[in-house]
Amino acid sequence: MKVNIEIDCTPEEARSFMGLPDVSKANSLYVDNITKAMKGVSSPAQMQEYAQALAPMGQVGLKMFQNFVEGGMRAGSKKASGKSED
Repeated sequence: MKVNIEIDCTPEEARSFMGLPDVSKANSLYVDNITKAMKGVSSPAQMQEYAQALAPMGQVGLKMFQNFVEGGMRAGSKKASGKSED
C-alpha cells in the first residue's frame, strides 16, 4: 500500500512546524557573501576555489552545493523543454 500526503506550506511554515530554527538571516548573509565573492569569476576553477574558501563544511559543503546547482540546472532544463518528472 502506498499513501501520499501533500502539504502546501512555505519553507518558513515547514521549519516552524518541525521545530527547526529560523536560519533565514544566516542564509541571507551566506548567500550575499558568496555572491560578492563570485563577481568577477572568469573560470570554473576559480569559482571552485572561491566556493571551497567560503564553504562552512569544506569539501562536503562544496559537494552539496554542486549537487544543488546541478539538480537545479536539470530541473530548469526539463521545465524549459516541457518534460515532466511524473
